[in-house]
Parts: sequence; structure tokens; C-alpha cells
Amino acid sequence: MTKLNSKIIEVTNRIIDRSKYYRKRYLDNVVAMEDDNDNDRGSIACSNMAHVVAGSPSTEKDSILLNTKPNIGIVSAYNDMLSAHKPLENFPKIIKAAANQFGATAQMAGGVPAMCDGITQGRPAMELSLMSRDVIAMSTAVSLSHGVYDAALCLGVCDKIVPGLFIGALSFGHLPIIFIPAGPMSSGIPNEEKARVRKAFAKGEASREELLKAEISSYHGEGTCTFYGTANSNQMLMEIMGLHLPGAAFIHPHSDLRNAYNIAATQQAILISRKGQDIRPIGKIIDERSFVNAIIGLLATGGSTNHTLHLPAMAAAAGIKLLWEDFEDLSKIIPLLAKVYPNGSADINQFHAAGGMSFIIGELLDEGLLDGSAKTIWGKNLFDYVSEANLKDSELVWHKEKSKSYDDKILRRVKDPHQKNGGLKMLKGNLGKGVIKISAVKPEHYRIVAPAMVFKNQEDVKEAYHKGLLNRDVVVVVRFQGPKANGMPELHALTPILSNIQDMGFKVALVTDGRMSGASGKVLSAIHVTPEAIDGGTISKIQDGDKIEIDANIGKLNLNEDFSDRKNYKLRKASNVGFGRNLFSLLRKNAISAESGAGLNLIND
Repeated sequence: MTKLNSKIIEVTNRIIDRSKYYRKRYLDNVVAMEDDNDNDRGSIACSNMAHVVAGSPSTEKDSILLNTKPNIGIVSAYNDMLSAHKPLENFPKIIKAAANQFGATAQMAGGVPAMCDGITQGRPAMELSLMSRDVIAMSTAVSLSHGVYDAALCLGVCDKIVPGLFIGALSFGHLPIIFIPAGPMSSGIPNEEKARVRKAFAKGEASREELLKAEISSYHGEGTCTFYGTANSNQMLMEIMGLHLPGAAFIHPHSDLRNAYNIAATQQAILISRKGQDIRPIGKIIDERSFVNAIIGLLATGGSTNHTLHLPAMAAAAGIKLLWEDFEDLSKIIPLLAKVYPNGSADINQFHAAGGMSFIIGELLDEGLLDGSAKTIWGKNLFDYVSEANLKDSELVWHKEKSKSYDDKILRRVKDPHQKNGGLKMLKGNLGKGVIKISAVKPEHYRIVAPAMVFKNQEDVKEAYHKGLLNRDVVVVVRFQGPKANGMPELHALTPILSNIQDMGFKVALVTDGRMSGASGKVLSAIHVTPEAIDGGTISKIQDGDKIEIDANIGKLNLNEDFSDRKNYKLRKASNVGFGRNLFSLLRKNAISAESGAGLNLIND
């Protein structure tokens, strides 16, 4: 067994030391919930319990009332408008039947909202997106609040949904909880063709009909979108953090294998439930090692920049304090092993076929770049996640193999990686701190010094582009897009525009206190800049023509001007009303910095 890399040990110990007070307080709360009679159905008043079973099948009422069998709560993000969540419609029926088969019961505990950034891009509802994570967390807590469950299953896939479910689940840290994904849709047209049509449309060289045809051919069925954005990064995280069954992340929603995984996850939830012989509360399963492994997985696969927001928020829910410096230090030693669109041409189905998560976990463990001692909901620890499952008589049969890449254009070994360092870098300078995704950026574009053009939203950028004003070396600055200003929407619509400018031969980059999503592309993009403009960050002092320097090689983000006498530019009017935005005003007002998670303050409450 290869010794764990010393830098991983150093970062883990640093996080443990930094989090000592908060983690103890959290674990004390978990123990208090474990000991509280409110979690024993036998101690709940008869009138209360009557409500619990009123809608249950007659065959299950006695076992729930008499507290003789495990009762599993199901929290689902199902809706039939989102392709990734449509498959979840039938999962509860499968889970309930499986629970009965294995001597337990299962109940739908509640549903959480699930919105799609792909639908709301560039529209008012995008300003609800990031903040919906906190709403989902609260909805998960409400779902579990009845206190009649011995374990729970969380069903969700996409951007804010899994982090929200995770945060909510940790507020009931005494419960064993397993996450069940839906899996990706089957592959459509090649991602490179989709990107080509999008860029052609931005230049006016493709019609809306051609664009729509390409988009429909890409997003054409049930399951997760097949590019490696936040949704699929979520599934990678849940697996490398040990909250899925091994290999569960990227199996098609309607395959026999997926059905078997759902049944096996139900059986495992029963085995580790509070009535089982191997009780594994999520609050004790998840610890500092889990989050270090999560960051490593994100870096090794070139995952979504959104997780530099989500992981600190998720960690805070467990009493653990992550900083961007933890991402940065690990990025120096973790190589990029995967090339999946937008970092390469392959989609997530090809990634899975080439070896998938079993390869990633196995290869990192073999090289001492992943902490295999981390606890999991299945097996002994993460070392057991280098496993493949096949079907035999409709049941999963597990076998452990040496990790192998079946396509080195997609998956490579640590000794011959796609890049020597992880796909994410942290930036720092007199403009503040920021995040940059470089896994799809060519090395010749890692550094830029160019004059700024300043905008207050992406619509103004589009207008300037169509007027030809951006056809030069330029750093596009889009500010007042942070969590306090307008909820920190993604600015994904800028990707084809900026890509076209770069393709013309100009040097181009983006600086913003907003987000660019897990689909961040080939243009140098300094995002999540903090302090944000509305908080008086230096980004609010930038003027048109100012020289801005971004250097991803050394992590520099500077305004190369004397701005000591400048006042902060203040946005005269914010349109935070209509389309539900007014309802989120309290969340915006209380949002913490991007580095801390860009949501509610969970670690200091």
C-alpha cells in the first residue's frame, strides 16, 4: 500500500486544527440527537403516530407503530420537467418494494425543489439559482423533521440540489443517509458539434432553427446532461466521498443495472440504519478526510468551478472550515487524469466506459493521492470503492479489480496525466481572490495583460459584442453579480462570445464576481471574485481602459493601476423584484463571501 502523500496529510491536519471548535460542537449535537427520545418512535405519543401511518398500507402500519422494523425516509428532487430528475418519479416505488423485501418500511418524507440552470441561463430566475441551495437544505430538514425514520435516502442529481440535500442531511447527522443518483442520459450529438453551432449562432452564422436542432439533439432524453458540468461533478463527489454505492454515479436511468443499484442502496440503508447492526450516521461518516478527498476528485477530473462555492458550504454544515487555500495547495500535487467535455471531446458515458470512478479512485489510491481510510456507507472504507458491479440473476455481484483505463485519451494514469496539476487554480492579488478553471484553457492563454471593458450584466456584454466593440485584446469585467448583489447567477451565455473573440486571434479574458458554471470553457475566466462589488471590493473601482493582469501560472489577479484615490462605483438600481426574486432578499442580504460558500453562514450560527 502506497503511503499517503505528505501534502494531503498536511492539508487535512490544517483543516482539522482550523475546524476543531466547530467540529466538536457539531458532533456534540449529533450525539445529543442520537440520545434524544424524539428519535425513538416508541416514545412518540399515540396521537402523533396515528398521523404518521394514516396513509400507509395496512400491511405496514403495525410495524411502524410498534417500532419493530427499520423505517426509511425518502427525500426526492423529482419533477418531470428536468431530464435528470424525471427518472426519480418511479424510484420511490422500487425503494418501498425493496424495503418490504428486506424486512423494513419506507415512506416519502418530502420533496425538494429542483431548478435547472440550463433553462434559466440569462433570465431573471437565474438569480434564484444559487440561493435555491439553501432552500433545498431547509426543505430536506423539513422532510426529515418528523423524527420517525431510522435512515434516509436522498434522491437528487443536479447543480444546487445535491449540495442542498447534503447540507440538509447533515442537520440530521445522527441518521444514516445514502444518496441515490439517476444517471446520465444516452449520448447525443458530439459536444464539439454542439459548441460549434452555439458559436456560429453567436456570430449570426447559424439560424435559431439550426441552434434549436443542435440543442435538442444534445439534450434528448431522461437523465443528466452528458457534459462534465456541476450535475455530473456532484455525482463524482458523492461517490468519492463514500455516500453512493461504488460505481453508482454514471449508470443509465432505465437500465436493469440502475434498478439493481436502487434495490441494493435500499438494502444497505437498512443494514446501516439505527436499527441495524452497523449503524453509520452521516454526521460521523463525513469528516475532514471526506472533504479533502472531494477536492482531490474535483481537481483530478477537472470538475465544476461551482464546487469551490458548494464544498465550503457543505463542509460548514458538518462543522468543518474549508478555505480556497486548501484547493490551491492540493492543486499543486493532484494531476488532471480525466478529459471530459468541456475539457475534452468525450462525454460522461464515455468517461464511465473508459473506467470511470473506479479507475479514478483506484489510481489515486495506488499513488498515495487519496485517503483510503475515509469512512463510507458501504464496505470498510474508500479502498473498497475500487469495485465494479455486474448483474447476476437481477442482483449486483461485486468484484474488485486493478484500476485500468480503457481509453487514455479520456483517462490517464498519474505518471502520464493530461496535466501535471489539477484543473482548478486560485487567484489572488489587489483585485481580491478568485477561482479559475484551466483544464480546458491552452497554456498559451494562461496569462493576459489587457485593457478592461466594464459591464454591469451579461446583456450589455452581448450588445457590445454585436456592435464589434470587443474585437480587440480585452479583459471583460462583469460586476455586481455576486451573492449579495443579485444571488450570483451563472454567466454561461458569455462563453461562445468570448470564445469567438479568442478565435479571431485576440487576447481575451473575463473577470467577474459572478459564476461561469461547471461548463466553463477555453477562455481564461477569473470568477467568484471576492470581495464582491456590492461589498466594496476592488472590482467596483475598475474603469474602462484599466490594465488588468491575470496569470494562472502563478495565481495572480491584479489591477495594474493606482486606484488608491478612487471611490467604489455603486450600482444605482438593482432589479431584485419580480419572478420570485423579492422572496430571496433575506438570503441575499445574509449571504457570506464566495470563499465561504456564498450562502447562509452555517459554521458560526
